[in-house]
Amino acid sequence: MGRLHLSAVEIPPVRDVAGLVAFAVLCFGASLLGGRVASTAFADWYTALAKPDWTPPGWVFGPVWTVLYALMATAGWMVWREGHARVPVLLFFLQLALNAVWPWIFFGLKRLDWAFYDIVAMTVATLATIVAFYPVRRRAALLLVPYFVWILFAGSLSLAVWRLNSP
Repeated sequence: MGRLHLSAVEIPPVRDVAGLVAFAVLCFGASLLGGRVASTAFADWYTALAKPDWTPPGWVFGPVWTVLYALMATAGWMVWREGHARVPVLLFFLQLALNAVWPWIFFGLKRLDWAFYDIVAMTVATLATIVAFYPVRRRAALLLVPYFVWILFAGSLSLAVWRLNSP
């Protein structure tokens, strides 16, 4: 007998919509928390840092993160609504917390080294989340792949900026 798919289970529409809204608020809330400190330091401090030639222009980050946070919220919600996936959802929240902390470390504390270590932890936590999501909801795991690829890129950029600006 195959696994019972969610579409065969009745979920009250109010609970379903409330769950999606909650995941969107959590993901975009993490973005707003980080964006607050990033926006103040971006114009002054970040623009003065040495950066590799392959650094994207500043305007790219907002649209990319908007799409990624929407994908993350959808993926987290899809797994949460299965109702039996506590560990995958906890891993999701761990990677989201590491994501929310990164701008505070990088832009707020201006600790390029700690920011790199945070993004390494975020990368590991995101990979663990993808692996944990896969048996629960394959589509949810796949929705996190663009985010994972982006943080690999962001981690490389973070390392390069750290190295270029180390004494």
